[in-house]
Amino acid sequence: MTQLNENVDVVVIGGGVVGCAVFRRFTLMGARTMLLEKGGDILSGASKANSAILHTGFDAPTGSLELQCMQAGYEEYMAIHQQMNLPLLKTTAIVVAWNQEQLDALPGIVQQAHNNGVFDVEQISSEEVYRREPHLAKGALGGVYVPGEYVIDPWSSPLAYMTQAVMHGGQYAFNCEVQRVKSTDDGWELTTSRGRVQTRLVINCAGNHGDLIDGMWRTPEFEIRPRKGQFLVYDKASASQINAIILPVPTPTTKGVLLCKTIFGNMILGPTAEEQQDRNRADVDETVMQGLIEKGSLMLPTLTDYPVTATYAGLRPATEKKEYRIFHYPQDSWITVGGIRSTGLTAALGIASHVESLYQQHFPALFTLNPPPELQWPRMPMLSEYEKRDYACPGNGGIVCHCELVTRRELEATFDSAIPPECIGALRRRTRVMMGRCNGFFCSNNVAEIIGHRFENTLVVGKVE
Repeated sequence: MTQLNENVDVVVIGGGVVGCAVFRRFTLMGARTMLLEKGGDILSGASKANSAILHTGFDAPTGSLELQCMQAGYEEYMAIHQQMNLPLLKTTAIVVAWNQEQLDALPGIVQQAHNNGVFDVEQISSEEVYRREPHLAKGALGGVYVPGEYVIDPWSSPLAYMTQAVMHGGQYAFNCEVQRVKSTDDGWELTTSRGRVQTRLVINCAGNHGDLIDGMWRTPEFEIRPRKGQFLVYDKASASQINAIILPVPTPTTKGVLLCKTIFGNMILGPTAEEQQDRNRADVDETVMQGLIEKGSLMLPTLTDYPVTATYAGLRPATEKKEYRIFHYPQDSWITVGGIRSTGLTAALGIASHVESLYQQHFPALFTLNPPPELQWPRMPMLSEYEKRDYACPGNGGIVCHCELVTRRELEATFDSAIPPECIGALRRRTRVMMGRCNGFFCSNNVAEIIGHRFENTLVVGKVE
């Protein structure tokens, strides 16, 4: 494995969706930027398990930084996704009231949405709910219709952000854990599991370990309290049973369990919200999953007709407060981006823009920016079930994974990309191979024959020269 000995302008710690977006932003600004991720790929932590919803911010706290970043991120994603060949499934959403207390809360949800500038949100009758969602269980009393809530690809999007950064000179290192930080006359020296990096500015996007990274040099201003969310993935045929994202009326402690199509053609049910101490393990609990199945079937009785093909769990980096915990320390050349919970996928690009503003206001003399004269735009592989895929195109080498219709050409192309996979999880996320109903039972041998020798080279060389 290549050892690091780098001197850069900016180090971004953490390769989750926010870290990837910040990495992209500072590279395109013209800073010599490096991303350090302790896992074997991007999205190795909290970001790998989310609901993949592009939120309008209709229910975010009015006037909050979270709302500002969500709406800025939403707007930027809508502006750039076609250039990057990223899919967008315009599902809409309905907040469904199942009892009188929830029905009474609907006008407040509409008013909050309007206060947040989302003016197309409206309350609808129970008749309208069932006209839009005829398979819902009986007993819905009404709903709130949110036209602008959409579904996106939760993995290709951050990979696209990082790819664009690498295309413009950004560097990265996986399997690279930050172990110590030391202030220097010119900024910081970071000791990692792969060597040392000198940098003028540190941007801490370390998710569930963000307070620990800050704790290497100061008393953190926040405390991570991991919140586990468990999800069920239903067979692709189940997605025909809903049209919109089905949202519950939120409570003071949780947004509750939702039903949602995925960009890959499945339906997901979840998440749960469970506090735990462990920052690294997100185990799936069979009893909790059974309760989740029962809860989903109460909302959508036809769910019992479809098998669960996968389960997963993730840890959201919740803190002792509900709001984002973003801090800047001009005297110490350090910015911390913490407490980014379930809205991080939507807000990532907006958070990156906000961090750029903090830099421009408080750190402008740290280094010289040399922005590229013209931007290059990556074209990401299309993985959406609702768009034309490679298996329908000639010369694809044949289908390797029949559950997810992944071709040989798609597998081979990942190793010629700007950010080749360095582990099997990375390959799965980039292509969907072995992520279908058989979980790789039928295709894993063929996959191993195609990519086995390539992993050896990738793992040794990495991307850091």
